[in-house]
Amino acid sequence: MPTVPAKAPDKAPAGTLYRGREGMWSWVAHRVTGVVIFFFLLVHVLDTALVRVSPGDYNAVIGTYKNPIMGLGEAGLVAAIVFHAFNGIRIILVDFWAKGPKHQRRMLWIVVALWVVTMAGFLPRHLMHVFGGN
Repeated sequence: MPTVPAKAPDKAPAGTLYRGREGMWSWVAHRVTGVVIFFFLLVHVLDTALVRVSPGDYNAVIGTYKNPIMGLGEAGLVAAIVFHAFNGIRIILVDFWAKGPKHQRRMLWIVVALWVVTMAGFLPRHLMHVFGGN
């Protein structure tokens, strides 16, 4: 009696988009970048408010930011903001465009490509400034 090959299991159960694939990692990255941006904004509001209390202390705090470690942190912040913005547009399309869920994986790779192009334009100039170039 011939054997019938078993049907290959679906990659994801019906009704889900992610299940550990690219969409889930994009979800995680979106949340992480959102938290990073939130904490930056919190620190930014606090150190900027210091100018009203004590301009001298404000200048001292801002002076501590002018070092290569903070310059790399600024690059990381820009990377987080750019990814968060592009991925946010992707999320809007997935949520409100009828064909969004079908194309969500392709849109993620477009987000990654746009992020790489944007960062490739930003990083050289920024790092030259951080490490002593013009």
